[in-house]
Amino acid sequence: MPSRKSRAVQIPSLASFRRIVIKVGSSLLVDRKSGLRRAWLDALADDIAALHAGGADILVVSSGAIAMGRGVLGLKKPTLELEEAQAAAAVGQIALARVWAESLAKHQITAAQILLTYGDTEERRRYLNARATLATLLGHRAIPVINENDTVATQEIRYGDNDRLAARVGSMASADCVVLLSDIDGLFTAPPAKDPKAEFVPLVPVITAKIEAMAGGAASELSRGGMMTKIEAAKIATTGGAAMLIANGTREHPLKAVMEGARCTWFLSPSTPVTARKRWISGTLEPRGMLTIDDGAVTAMRAGKSLLPAGVRKVEGAFARGDCVVIRALDGGEVARGLVAYDAIDAVQIMGRASRDIEAILGYSGRKEIIHRDDLALSGDGAGHALRGDDE
Repeated sequence: MPSRKSRAVQIPSLASFRRIVIKVGSSLLVDRKSGLRRAWLDALADDIAALHAGGADILVVSSGAIAMGRGVLGLKKPTLELEEAQAAAAVGQIALARVWAESLAKHQITAAQILLTYGDTEERRRYLNARATLATLLGHRAIPVINENDTVATQEIRYGDNDRLAARVGSMASADCVVLLSDIDGLFTAPPAKDPKAEFVPLVPVITAKIEAMAGGAASELSRGGMMTKIEAAKIATTGGAAMLIANGTREHPLKAVMEGARCTWFLSPSTPVTARKRWISGTLEPRGMLTIDDGAVTAMRAGKSLLPAGVRKVEGAFARGDCVVIRALDGGEVARGLVAYDAIDAVQIMGRASRDIEAILGYSGRKEIIHRDDLALSGDGAGHALRGDDE
């Protein structure tokens, strides 16, 4: 149980967050006998639209592709072979994207489908591509609907549950809140189905070994994740600067219920998405090269701008796109560290040149920034600008 001190910590308000990832489990979206729970989905879309209208950026991580596809293909056995699950996902992904698009369109909200694999969140180059896509979609006020790409993922290279995927997406998108809608109210001191004396835990300020020991197994036949995966997701989310919420999604309007005081469990983060990301860039990653920039670029970066090729005067090192590099002023002082958007060989060719010339020089249309402001950590500052809005 949380200590008396933890009970004194203020429980967050869902409406106060600016960027929210909402994870929806298969058992909530699809009924084994009747199929899609359309009325439930429409009610959830109402809740999402209300948060969206209030200014929040929303991302949805939705299970359900295999559950929907197996019904269409008539695959009724409890456990599917890998090829059968991949085939069901191929059919179900189309249906899943369509129903989300239809429900959100009722609120004049554009839905976008994104299928991720494990490598898209773990390999830096692919991570940066996915992050840029999410940023662009959110900038246009679309709602990405994300799922693991079960048509190609195998047991060895997959998340296997969307709880941890949602937390990774939250970190990727600099979300400040991750919501896991489940078929339980939240965390208990023990699995309540097995222990009638289990007590509910409304607030977890810090994830300890004792908190981890409270987790049980998978809860339903349609779900791959249990409380253990939710605790693991909470560790990922809170380390990335996001609060995480476990709430009961079986009722209609589950997000509205949370905002009206329904029982749920909050996991708090000691930092924010921006500070967590900047700390990761400045203090965790090993630099692979160095850029020397002019005084104008130094001034622009300290004002919150991205680093453009025009401001670069010297490129050193054999770095690849996505690597961390040190950024120095002309006097040699370290200004920042950041994740570079070009390989060293390309950076040399475009340094000192206008962004509009990149395509002519390199033969392809790259990003206008050599390091985007979201991927910069100023030295002695560690803070910066979150993944939101337009740049220069």
